[in-house]
Amino acid sequence: MRLGTSSIAFLLVLGTLTYRTVGRAQEKAKLSTEEAKKLKNPVPFTKKSIAQGRNLFARNCTGCHGPDGKAMVDVVADATDLTDPKGFRDGSTDGEIYRSIRDGASSSMPAFKSQISKDEDLWHLVNYIHNLWPDSSQPPLQDDKSK
Repeated sequence: MRLGTSSIAFLLVLGTLTYRTVGRAQEKAKLSTEEAKKLKNPVPFTKKSIAQGRNLFARNCTGCHGPDGKAMVDVVADATDLTDPKGFRDGSTDGEIYRSIRDGASSSMPAFKSQISKDEDLWHLVNYIHNLWPDSSQPPLQDDKSK
């Protein structure tokens, strides 16, 4: 099939409109602080979930937060120390952590919803971050259930 100039122009306009519409929809899809606070983690805090979160963290987060989550990396001076929940600027509830990862936080924390597209994986990261906290601040560890 051969496209004429007017067909190509139409497709370019359609593509531009689609791109703008999707961009606006993604912006609207960002969670508000109040919405984030209400979210509950649907993924149990288990050794298996923590291990999956650790793998995701190693691939996506160590560049800024360091391999231990303490943010002692010289490249990014503004990264949050993930081992101290009291220092979380954007909240330390499950939903607030999820929101920070998915939608980004401040100018130094980019959104990871395009790199980590599965919600379940984002929740595994939340569980891994909880695992970095002092024992007294962690949720109770649940048994891994075989499926």
